[in-house]
Amino acid sequence: MNLEKKVLLILPAVQFTNIVDFMIMMPLGPQLMRVMDISPRVFALLVAAYTFSASLFGLFGALWLDRFDRKRALQVLYLGFMVGTLGCAFAPGAAVLGLCRAIAGAFGGLLGALLLSIIGDVFPSERRGMAMGVLMSAFSLASVLGVPMGLYLATQWNWHAPFLFLAGLSLVFWLLATLALPAMKSHRNAAQYESLFSIFALIRKHPSQRWALTLIVTMMFAGFTVIPFISPYLVANVGIREAQLPYIYLVGGSFVFFTSQIIGRLADRFGTARMFQIVSTVSLAPLLVMTHLPAMALGGVLVVTTLFFIFVSGRMVPAMAMITSTVSPQHRGRFMSLNSSFQMLGSGLAAMTSGMLVHKAPAGKLLHYGWVGWLAAFASVACLFIVNRIQPHTGSGTTS
Repeated sequence: MNLEKKVLLILPAVQFTNIVDFMIMMPLGPQLMRVMDISPRVFALLVAAYTFSASLFGLFGALWLDRFDRKRALQVLYLGFMVGTLGCAFAPGAAVLGLCRAIAGAFGGLLGALLLSIIGDVFPSERRGMAMGVLMSAFSLASVLGVPMGLYLATQWNWHAPFLFLAGLSLVFWLLATLALPAMKSHRNAAQYESLFSIFALIRKHPSQRWALTLIVTMMFAGFTVIPFISPYLVANVGIREAQLPYIYLVGGSFVFFTSQIIGRLADRFGTARMFQIVSTVSLAPLLVMTHLPAMALGGVLVVTTLFFIFVSGRMVPAMAMITSTVSPQHRGRFMSLNSSFQMLGSGLAAMTSGMLVHKAPAGKLLHYGWVGWLAAFASVACLFIVNRIQPHTGSGTTS
């Protein structure tokens, strides 16, 4: 089995556990808010603990991620991620849970950047969209298998159980990566190591990289203002039972598993920028409908949430293909670590913003979720203009 096939087998598995760990907090929202008796604002803080930690450590990771063998970095980061996730499984309350989420985020955010760097290193530009689509399909697998399984475990036992399951599964994939992947050091041949200030100074000289970071922050803000409160809103306002929430992720993820790969192949054929603009424009409709849903039956909800997952997550495929192409291989780990940091920063700011806007009425319903939808739509429109500023790395210069 050649390296490309090994990468496409192992990296999505690693990303699967990383994404499930990141995602599971949001559908657990109704149970956590009920069991811990916390407000929407405190719940948003628990979600943001992961993202802000990932953002902070992503900045420091940018200083060393390109200095090491990609395989060795994967082993270390994945191990730290497992420790944080295992801590969540034994957290006695909100404070310790928030701390363990921050630990998982510190390693998980860097891990996500590393996986993107490996894709950029291993696959040439003409096949990078396809490979990115396969990696991004881990999101749909997380929705189809991981999140419903986690919700089932939480329903059968308690909210601790999904994290214990994830820690055990991650150990299996860590062993698989250790045994199957070779050392990956080719990116180090021309690598240059700078201080954090010099890294930002270099990026300032490359407009496409600045716009790429702007795009990821804006795009994450456009999605993550809405995503953390989908499950709480469906339960409190739309009338979906907590036991029905796994169907939302099962159906939506089943479609995204195929559509993310289709979007990736279309991006290779017609251009990443054009595909991003098409998918982002179409995503506006389900985004606004999702945040204004009245009480309705499960069937209608599944249509809206599935379209939301397809197009809101689908725009990540061409976006990440564009972003990885703005930087040369020897600096890709450094830049993708910064990209991951900015991505998590945008997610954290979005979660905090929606946490401040959304309130719980005395009767239990969530208020002002529609305001969140309009804010997300505005950010989505901004992305359509930002993407025109991004150009691929041409190979000229010494610092890009």
